[in-house]
Amino acid sequence: MKISITDKSHSIYANTICETISNAAQIRGTGIAKRKPEYIISKIERGHAVIALDQGIFVGFCYIESWNHGKFVANSGLIVHPNYRGKGIAKQIKKKVFEHSRTTFPKAKIFSITTGLAVMKLNSNLGYKPVTFSELTSDQTFWKGCQTCKNYDVLQRTNQTMCLCTGMLYDPESKDNKVKKVKDSTFNRLKNIKQTLFLKKEKK
Repeated sequence: MKISITDKSHSIYANTICETISNAAQIRGTGIAKRKPEYIISKIERGHAVIALDQGIFVGFCYIESWNHGKFVANSGLIVHPNYRGKGIAKQIKKKVFEHSRTTFPKAKIFSITTGLAVMKLNSNLGYKPVTFSELTSDQTFWKGCQTCKNYDVLQRTNQTMCLCTGMLYDPESKDNKVKKVKDSTFNRLKNIKQTLFLKKEKK
């Protein structure tokens, strides 16, 4: 299985992705914003998505959306095909798309709204914190995307202040994430030094 950043060659999976997302929403009975194949294709061709394939067979997917002129970013549409669930693939996809988001939009706040406990755990491990909806994007284009969710009436009744979803936010400028970034950078430097010394030793 290979998890990679998308390109135009992956557009052939758009219909399958949309069908998998739609089926998951019906089975779970929870809110998942539906997307049309044309929208998914636009994300795929721009390289704003991550796809998992098993020798050409669709395994999983997640895409990046940007709001407020790139000040906010969301990793949306995380889905794994039923035949591949329970193998930790969602975690790998989530990590890959998160890292891609940080590279593509290094100063953006990354947010998520979800009803899924598993996604909340994945977000928490990456540094997301629970927040109120007021701390998320104010871009109404994003919130209009919730219209296809079965719980949209709740969002309307509360004047967009809350819903059944939990809001979570990763702020690159927060103290905790700055400390983590420094630790990760130090770890990677030490790792590279060890690899270099090992290779020199092997050549001798």
